Amino acid sequence: MQLFSGIEPTPLWHYFEEILQIPRPSDQEQQIQDYLLDFAKRYDLEHHVEKTGNLLIKKEASLGLENSPTLILQSHMDMVCEKNADINHDFTRDPIPAYVEADWVKSKGTTLGADDGIGMAAQLAILASNSIEHGPLECLFTVAEETGLTGAFGLEADFLQGRILLNLDSEDEGEVFIGCAGGIDTTAWFTIHNTSLPDGYDGLKLQVSGLQGGHSGDEIHKGLGNSIKLLTRFLWENHGELDLHISELQGGNLRNAIPREATCTFACPSANTDILRKRVSEYLKIVTTELAVTEPKISIELNLQECPTKVYSKSLQSQLLSSLYACPHGVFAWSQTMENMVETSTNLAAVKHNGPDIQITTSQRSSLGSAKQNIANKVRATFELAGARTEHSGSYPGWNPNPGSELVKKSRQVYQQLFGQDPVVRAIHAGLECGLFLEKYPDMDMISFGPTIRGAHSPDERLDIQSTQKFWTYLIELLKVID
Repeated sequence: MQLFSGIEPTPLWHYFEEILQIPRPSDQEQQIQDYLLDFAKRYDLEHHVEKTGNLLIKKEASLGLENSPTLILQSHMDMVCEKNADINHDFTRDPIPAYVEADWVKSKGTTLGADDGIGMAAQLAILASNSIEHGPLECLFTVAEETGLTGAFGLEADFLQGRILLNLDSEDEGEVFIGCAGGIDTTAWFTIHNTSLPDGYDGLKLQVSGLQGGHSGDEIHKGLGNSIKLLTRFLWENHGELDLHISELQGGNLRNAIPREATCTFACPSANTDILRKRVSEYLKIVTTELAVTEPKISIELNLQECPTKVYSKSLQSQLLSSLYACPHGVFAWSQTMENMVETSTNLAAVKHNGPDIQITTSQRSSLGSAKQNIANKVRATFELAGARTEHSGSYPGWNPNPGSELVKKSRQVYQQLFGQDPVVRAIHAGLECGLFLEKYPDMDMISFGPTIRGAHSPDERLDIQSTQKFWTYLIELLKVID
């Protein structure tokens, strides 16, 4: 171990460093699965892979704890693969360029994958240990959590024997999560219709960048900038008056990440180019003021480039810009039962050219099933009014809190005994696999916790070292006392 030499606990950081070397994009988990299988064989541990690709590694109880109930430790194998535009990195091949800075582990321009690599590392460190006390263990590693909870959806109802589960996929140390929001995706498509341009136009590229991005559930309430919304706001306000003709508009990437960058290539009459430059400069001042606290590094750049030969038809351009400008984004409703908790939100996540279509990806979340469907329908109606084809997909349930469960009570007691204070016990607006586990195993008792991770799903993702040490201490103590 080189990167984390001298940082405790050594076994946890050892396995996290190994995991950082292994490519593991969502839906491409074969390399990390092979690594986990080799680990299980090396330690002569019982292991099973079911049809979805989920992996289960079992370990017998420590001496004297054989009669304890089987405990499930769970994390997901995949990671969100986001990088800054100026970074040359292939997530299917390259190790994560991680480094330590003060009390944080960070990556150089890419997501770190502590979500949920640190959860996997904790499982492996426990499985490899001969000194950690625990009852019978089942370590579950699921696939494609980040792109649609595929592993949790496909989990077989008889794959697990245990009925107590610790989900190691939360991002705020000192908080124990006992519920989560459900979610759904809403996708819209506009068929691309192009037209030709006469002479006398300049080719231009407008780019919004420098935004923080972040997790579309856990950070949707922070007022972070959305690059697609910022870009289309300017274009909607100016495209008619200045006779702008778009050839391509793209931005964002993943459904569960707030988009950080967006670009538009278009043509502008040469006589209007200077006016356009002035308006871009004025617009940057406006949004810099509006987002001064949340987005101090925002950048909006306009550059000349080769003039496009084909541009969107007038009707397509109007429909696209109007629907993107009108599409809701952000917090839609706050919880009426839990203080300072988002109930319902929506994320305008991505706009991409996809063959003959412009594809728009959005995702909605809510702790109420009816409210989730309501906001999804509002987004769908926005695009249908503009003539787009639309579809809902990937709906998953929330996890209804059970604050009186024995596991929740014990988790409070252990945290208080270790650290002299009560943990915050609450539900989370982000989606977790626990809601789907509960559908397959209705009698499952679950909590979710983890170390502090900031900037998840963005290249600013970072893992707090001291909180990781507390997370480990807490987990090891829970293993001893759950009975």
